[in-house]
Amino acid sequence: MSNTDRPARLHYMANGFRVLSPGDHVVCAVTGARIRLEDLRYWSVGEQAAYASAAIASEALAPQ
Repeated sequence: MSNTDRPARLHYMANGFRVLSPGDHVVCAVTGARIRLEDLRYWSVGEQAAYASAAIASEALAPQ
């Protein structure tokens, strides 16, 4: 079965992530944008969430 056009399920860690279910992308927790796994650079270990950019991650994780 192909992993194309299927969201992956990941476990985010401090220095990387572990693939729990194969896929080719994840979804940004804020914008809903698709992020290809090879382009994924920003995530939160505590929230277990992916972010499309540094600016989006900073805004999402900023203290309220």
